Amino acid sequence: MTVDAGDLLGWFDSAERDLPWRAVGVSPWQILVSEFMLQQTPVARVLPIWTDWVARWPTPSATAAATPADVLRAWGKLGYPRRAKRLHECAVTIARDFADVVPDDVETLEQLPGIGSYTARAVACFAYRKPVPVVDTNVRRVVARAVHGRADAAGPSAKRDHADVAALLPDAARAARFSAALMELGALVCTARTPRCDSCPLREHCRWRLAGSPSADGPRRPAQRYAGTDRQVRGRLLDVLRDNEFSVTRADLDVAWPVDEVQRERALASLLDDGLVEQLADGRFALPGQDRNDSTASR
Repeated sequence: MTVDAGDLLGWFDSAERDLPWRAVGVSPWQILVSEFMLQQTPVARVLPIWTDWVARWPTPSATAAATPADVLRAWGKLGYPRRAKRLHECAVTIARDFADVVPDDVETLEQLPGIGSYTARAVACFAYRKPVPVVDTNVRRVVARAVHGRADAAGPSAKRDHADVAALLPDAARAARFSAALMELGALVCTARTPRCDSCPLREHCRWRLAGSPSADGPRRPAQRYAGTDRQVRGRLLDVLRDNEFSVTRADLDVAWPVDEVQRERALASLLDDGLVEQLADGRFALPGQDRNDSTASR
């Protein structure tokens, strides 16, 4: 089975969300920023951060000129702050080595800091309209159901997943919009737990629906927990540093997570290892590139 491009694109014409990074005139760099931010993060949380970010730093060179501390503050509570650090490193590389222009081919994009297979293809497709397969979780689920008749996708396989989607792409002129539509269908209609099959433009030929919508074979994946995890502790510690103009003491950090000293120290050590926090010679802690001229300040 192939997905009917006309049906899907006709649905997308009326169902497409009005997302700012899809607007006419948005630069490849600004699309790249959106892809960094959208990794494992809901659109609603990304929207205000992305809007402020591209207004403040509209180009790679503008981002590269910012300090890592400024970048981490602007990232706010999007989570996975290593993405912010890698985005800054990516900006530095593009400004320095590519004359401030985001590359347009997948192979070169994959060599940039923080850019993996998915992000490289998303930028090539959505920024430069290249007819390359773009596969995220939503796309994998749509293909699993509509093409293979399964409730859930099998484990990720770049070679298989790219081949599946490449076989569905229409002509080059429509391929980028088709990819966006396929992704949107998985996000809005062919959802993981409550798919709205009656609203799906692929319903007449979807193999999963025609088979009676069988349940997934394996056990349901448990929802990821956040409360009480090291991720939460890392976030609390970073909040203290983001909220202070200057460096902070260990006592300032202790207050952020008094529940478990061992966990707090483990989270702090991981932030230091990741280069998201630095310890100064006087024992204080700061964001990388943060103003430190306060070593004698009273607390």
